[in-house]
Amino acid sequence: MTIHLKTPAEIEKMREAGRLAAEVLQVVAPHVKPGVTTEELDRICHEHIVNVQQATPANVGYRGYPKATCISVNNVICHGIPNESKVLKDGDILNIDVTVIKDGWHGDTSRMYYAGTPSVMARRLVDATYEAMWRGIRAVKPGATLGDIGHAIQQYAEGERFSVVREYCGHGIGKVYHDEPQVLHYGRPGEGLVLQEGMTFTIEPMINEGKRHAKVLPDGWTVVTKDRRLSAQWEHMIAVTATGVDVLTLGPGDAAGG
Repeated sequence: MTIHLKTPAEIEKMREAGRLAAEVLQVVAPHVKPGVTTEELDRICHEHIVNVQQATPANVGYRGYPKATCISVNNVICHGIPNESKVLKDGDILNIDVTVIKDGWHGDTSRMYYAGTPSVMARRLVDATYEAMWRGIRAVKPGATLGDIGHAIQQYAEGERFSVVREYCGHGIGKVYHDEPQVLHYGRPGEGLVLQEGMTFTIEPMINEGKRHAKVLPDGWTVVTKDRRLSAQWEHMIAVTATGVDVLTLGPGDAAGG
């Protein structure tokens, strides 16, 4: 396994791509409401990336994927394909996942949204997933391990009586979209790859209301919970620094640290 350590100058280029990706998620936020289609939300994101940012939506054509974003609603864990027939209803929760390429570097982030007023359980799941992501991020420092990150996420999520999806994980990133290492959202302290300054990767836990088991729909992309209960996901792209962690996908006004 080859890990590509980034220089400070390269990390700054990734920060710019990450800033653009975070901006997309903020631009689309006011449009998330009952009655809108996921197709329309994707169009807003796509047009902002191409026309305003003069950047490239990494997902379009990636392994045949047709859209600029993944939009995963309610029981969809990840890789939901935006389409005209998916109309948001009051109480829906959804993840929008976007990756922007700027000057050859990738910026990858996702967040949760509410259409209208969510249920108490939906809000609790979304909040717990957000906290689980930040617990994983706070575990990052030179000398820590990938197992430390996974354990921090798993211990918190399961303590809240939710489950951690195991088939999908975070990943190394830079000029390559999905690179080494794989960053599992479960694990044991002290196990796995030891972190070094200059590593860049995503932390993007997928947490289920019910059981952790997933299945892929016939379209080959959309991943849903087997028990049809809700799923939530948050994602940031980070760099390991000499003293800890640097989050590269914070938007204006976003709190570092959760």
